[in-house]
Amino acid sequence: MEAGKDTDTVEIEVESGLCQPLRRRVRRFLSAKQLYECLRPVFHVTYWHGLTSFYISSDSATGRKDIKKTIFGFVNGIIHITLYAICYTLTIFNNCESVASYFFRSRITYFGDMMQIVSGFIGVTVIYLTSIIPNHRLERCLEKFHTMDMQLQTVGIKIMYSKVLRFSYMILFSMFMVNICFTCGTFSVLYSSLVAPSMALHFTFLIQHTVISIAIAVFSCFTYLVEMRLVMVNKVLKNLSHQWDSHSLKGVVQKQRSLQCLDSFSMYTIVTKDPAEIIQESMEIHHLICEAAATANKYFTYQLLTIISIAFLIIVFDAYYVLETLLGKSKRESKFKTVEFVTFFSCQMILYLIAIISIVEGSNRAIKKSEKTGGIVHSLMNKTKSPEVKEKLQQFSMQLLHLKINFTAAGLFNIDRTLYFTISGALTTYLIILLQFTSNSPHNSNGNYYSCCETFNNITNHTN
Repeated sequence: MEAGKDTDTVEIEVESGLCQPLRRRVRRFLSAKQLYECLRPVFHVTYWHGLTSFYISSDSATGRKDIKKTIFGFVNGIIHITLYAICYTLTIFNNCESVASYFFRSRITYFGDMMQIVSGFIGVTVIYLTSIIPNHRLERCLEKFHTMDMQLQTVGIKIMYSKVLRFSYMILFSMFMVNICFTCGTFSVLYSSLVAPSMALHFTFLIQHTVISIAIAVFSCFTYLVEMRLVMVNKVLKNLSHQWDSHSLKGVVQKQRSLQCLDSFSMYTIVTKDPAEIIQESMEIHHLICEAAATANKYFTYQLLTIISIAFLIIVFDAYYVLETLLGKSKRESKFKTVEFVTFFSCQMILYLIAIISIVEGSNRAIKKSEKTGGIVHSLMNKTKSPEVKEKLQQFSMQLLHLKINFTAAGLFNIDRTLYFTISGALTTYLIILLQFTSNSPHNSNGNYYSCCETFNNITNHTN
């Protein structure tokens, strides 16, 4: 029995010894101690896809993470744009090939396909150019985040960068999984119906969704950084308010630091500091947050405009295709069943709805957190009896009045939840126009329309 016990003990020790290195690797993979380290996976993805000319490098001696620019980053972006342009040209010369055109064609569907082809090429090109050219704005935004993190430590806050790292992993993984599932599902339906799309169409279809997904993921990470720091400033001010409410300064002074375990950071509230000094430092941090948000908005503004415009265009035509089929207003001559047809266009519509929701909700969370700061400041102003502290709070109130977190798409419209109402109204209007055009068309029951590309090919073949 003793020998058996010894044998069991040895087996357990060997198993735990093998698991420990694996756990350490997983913890190391999911933990970060610096700002650049928590954004490392995001910028590696953008670097290899040619969206940024730099990546996050690590110094082997000190372990410090920093931005490293390379010539390959610029060349890689130019190569991606060139390949994309070549593949799009091939799809146009290949009878204006698109995934939607394999399902059915009419005058309206041909116009929608051409609009998607043109907007897709322009959109991806704009995203690449606005990602590569203004790289300095992205670097400046990261520098501001680094500076405010150093100042946050002076008011007793140490940021948990591991949560940002896990958020970046989650957003990248979810975006890529949705993209891969949609792409594989689409082409499997085509191949199951003995339709063989060209390799150029495979590339353009995949790269368009991939580039949009990466741009949304990067924007979501930056809005999350802004949101976290606004939460930290609000927590510092709330903690100051709780100290004034408790009126137990003697007990608090004896306990010089109080630890609060929060989700996104740990806060050591230094109560021995002068309240006026804490408010002044909070004002400086809030000013840096607003500057970082404004710099990020300048970098992402045209990308957001492009993504929302493409998404709106695709949603309009996809909704029209689905409604036209379900209402029985057109007789389709297609290899695909009605279920496959409706499923494809519905999934594509949902995919771009997710894109719009991801952008709007990321921006809206940061805006809502910034709006809470004003209420906390005015609550402190009503509680304080010190003239010096009240003057600082009045300065903070004026700063909040003039400096606000706001994200726009090239200044044309604000990116917040009001955008849902705007898109819904425009979508309803265009759908009614398209459905009326279909019902009034004398050929609405005949789907055998030839596109201009088909006519051109027929003329060419006839002359040859």
